[in-house]
Amino acid sequence: MILIVQRRVHDAIADAIRRQYALTDVPAFAVEVPPTRTLGDLAVTVAFQLARSLRKAPRAIAQELASSIGKIPGVTRIEATPNGYLNLYLDRPAFLRERVRSSVMSAPTESAAAEKTIVEHTAINPNKAAHIGHLRNAALGDTLARVLQFRGTPIEIQNYIDDLGVQVADIVVGFRELEHRDLEGVRQIADSTRFDYYCWDLYSRVTEWYEERRDHLEARAKTLHDLEHGGGETTAIAAFIVDRIVRAHLATMARLNVGYDLLTYEGDIVRLKFWTRAFEILKAQGAVYLQTEGKLAGCWVMKIDEGSDTAESIEPDRENAEESREKVIVRSNGVVTYIGKDLANQFWKLGLLGRDFNYRLFGVQANGRPLWSTTSEASDPGAPPFGRASRIYNVIDSRQMYLQALLSQALRTLGHPREAENSIHFSYEMVALSHATARELGYEGSEEAKKPFIEVSGRKGLGVKIDDLLDLLIDKASAEVAKRNPDFTEDERRRVASQIAVAAIRYFMLKFSRGKLIVFDIEEALSFEGETGPYLQYAVVRANNIFHKLQEREALSERDVIGALDRAPAEELEGDSALWDVVFEAARLDDVVEQVVRSLEFSALAKYAFGLAQMFNAFYHRYSILNEEDANRKRWRAAGVAYFRAQLTRALDLMGIEVPVRM
Repeated sequence: MILIVQRRVHDAIADAIRRQYALTDVPAFAVEVPPTRTLGDLAVTVAFQLARSLRKAPRAIAQELASSIGKIPGVTRIEATPNGYLNLYLDRPAFLRERVRSSVMSAPTESAAAEKTIVEHTAINPNKAAHIGHLRNAALGDTLARVLQFRGTPIEIQNYIDDLGVQVADIVVGFRELEHRDLEGVRQIADSTRFDYYCWDLYSRVTEWYEERRDHLEARAKTLHDLEHGGGETTAIAAFIVDRIVRAHLATMARLNVGYDLLTYEGDIVRLKFWTRAFEILKAQGAVYLQTEGKLAGCWVMKIDEGSDTAESIEPDRENAEESREKVIVRSNGVVTYIGKDLANQFWKLGLLGRDFNYRLFGVQANGRPLWSTTSEASDPGAPPFGRASRIYNVIDSRQMYLQALLSQALRTLGHPREAENSIHFSYEMVALSHATARELGYEGSEEAKKPFIEVSGRKGLGVKIDDLLDLLIDKASAEVAKRNPDFTEDERRRVASQIAVAAIRYFMLKFSRGKLIVFDIEEALSFEGETGPYLQYAVVRANNIFHKLQEREALSERDVIGALDRAPAEELEGDSALWDVVFEAARLDDVVEQVVRSLEFSALAKYAFGLAQMFNAFYHRYSILNEEDANRKRWRAAGVAYFRAQLTRALDLMGIEVPVRM
């Protein structure tokens, strides 16, 4: 791709600067891409940076460097412009030959620093069906993992399961207090219904039941106590509910091409005394202390550092501002708040706890990838090592900013500044529905009518289940696929429709800045035109069709086309070449990935892919390939299409999007 060329150019110019000016410290400079290829394929502005220290005009420095750099592999010429730029022009035929061969024959990636990274995402409460509000987390987290893997970073993908939380307790209360069911009764419901949907409705009913009488909340408190201490019927019911709901969530995520390496259960953090050990460390280092007066008397608290990111994330109009500078870690009744368990888990992920989970094989995912889970029982033989990462990305919405900042503060307080710096909160804003989409999904919210969108609230039962949304998108896409491909079987039509539906959802979740609230609209997401996942898929399908027809008409395979490039004159790539524009832009994928990793802004990847598809479609409509009479032009154009197809397919894969055979 392009990064290896940019690095080669950078090193050659840096070496020339050292030789030409006897400098040991070369100023940092970038190898940039000019706005048009007529200005060069690459450009360097280092002459401007050297002008002051060398007391020379940038133009003179650029001319001296252009003469002294010498031959750079893959570069045909270097020009010094009158205003001081260094413009470099690549060997276009060699560039395309090399890249199309490597992309078609294999897909190597350069290895980044081999430091293990954990990406934790999804983390849906295991008490009901997954809803559209969870989509953005999963799409961002899965894409982050794919992008890091593309760079060669060793990745471990974790999904945190809060099996001791309030939401699970509420479902247990619902079954026991509202429906008067024991474990066997819950099992019968699970075996005879869509269990995650059933719990969705039950959760809303429990919320209403709590609102009827304040003392109803005592049932929740008792259930939470029983879950924390383990044993008995309550624990058995909760464990069954969690297992069934987690499996339902995994099935939903598999439909979206989302997978994991490890499920981390909060209950195992408690049972294996992770929190006990973390608490000892925090107390020994003075990171927490026992409050003896005021409203927080009897609580173990962490002081929020003034001027820290944690302090800045506290709402300024909060009451009791002084007490808000203390975060309760352990309540006066001995109950650990969930930030305490998060601290223990973060210490384990970084290898700072001195303890480890036991592991069991949870199952095999749809793509054949094994899925492990933590356990407090004996480990399965052959369990791989988990945890002990150098960097952690916690994908959690922006409302958790305060708690994530606390994790970093605790690490710094304990003398782990590097680990604190590498504990990254990958935040994002929420997902809402357009009114048109809400109506189509059968939801009307009178309270929301005055707003431009419909907010999701699982507690109130307001929202759209991911599976329902997928099913509706598949039905709509299926009708369109049937019109365009009447020869498809039912299975073929549904498979393509499913791929289109997933592309519509995943691209929509990525194309907006993560700091912006998304208003999801079905018609906008599913369109085959405009900035959508299906539009990108269609560009690749169009490229595929070119090679299908080449095979049918001339018995030419992609390998035949590529193999003939050495003998074909390359006038097609000379001058102001539209083909070269497509090839060069396709080669920028690795550079875009690097930008995305630095900024953690995946809208840049989505917009790059969209722009590349637009560029190809414009080329396709302007220049004939199949009907081109000149054999050499046909070969080079087809080779450019092959490279475009490989690169856009790769970009789509980074976003979790598959390419259908036809659309």
